Amino acid sequence: MFRIPGMDCPSEEQMVRMCLADAPVAALKFDLAGRRLAVDHGGDPAEILARLVPLGYGAELAESRLLADGEAQVATLPDDAAEARVLRILLAINVLMFVIELGAGLWARSAGLVADAMDMFADAAVYGVALYAVGRAARYKLAAARLAGVLQMVLALGALAEVARRVVTGAMPEAAGMMGVSLLALAANVACLVLIARHREGGVHMRASYIFSANDVLANLGVIAAGALVAWSGRAWPDWVVGGVIGVLVLAGAVRILRLK
Repeated sequence: MFRIPGMDCPSEEQMVRMCLADAPVAALKFDLAGRRLAVDHGGDPAEILARLVPLGYGAELAESRLLADGEAQVATLPDDAAEARVLRILLAINVLMFVIELGAGLWARSAGLVADAMDMFADAAVYGVALYAVGRAARYKLAAARLAGVLQMVLALGALAEVARRVVTGAMPEAAGMMGVSLLALAANVACLVLIARHREGGVHMRASYIFSANDVLANLGVIAAGALVAWSGRAWPDWVVGGVIGVLVLAGAVRILRLK
């Protein structure tokens, strides 16, 4: 049993699951309200703790005992064929929305839409890498997730550079275009989240995909709100702000994945 004071939301639960993906673990039981995690595992508890500490959530060992014969739970194996089908659909949705958002962002002179388009492209890369990982050993899944994190980081820096360029040029975005395209992207991302939610207990590659999709929904809502503010105020700064925030969110997601051991 571990106490993890900084673990109080589902995204942090997913980070812990990814961190322990290739550890000798039979079962995990999360208590987010109590900030506690029960782990059925083989080996020394210190090895599990050594994986949790780098996450920065303040993990510490509360207690440890041997399980009686038959007491440990058995982890459910993922359905590789079902995962692959879902990932192909997610890949197609994100590639299509990248093309639509990038074109619309350039037409509407919106840094927020361009940043969100790059986020869509990064997700497409995540799903493509995850397709490679389906059915492979845990070390390959972790390597695939890290590659996705590198792609996220490169595209996040590109999005932030585009925001800086828009600030320098002072281009006024088209508010109606921002909101309309972002509503379409929101519908696409909600569909992605629903599809992948049933597979979030799978390998590290699937949990990485779930984290990225959840962040995308928040990003779409931010672009819609920014479009409304641009229309109300007649100023471009809300678009610049949301573009910068999306870039930072993508960068933070990349860092979280790259920190996995």
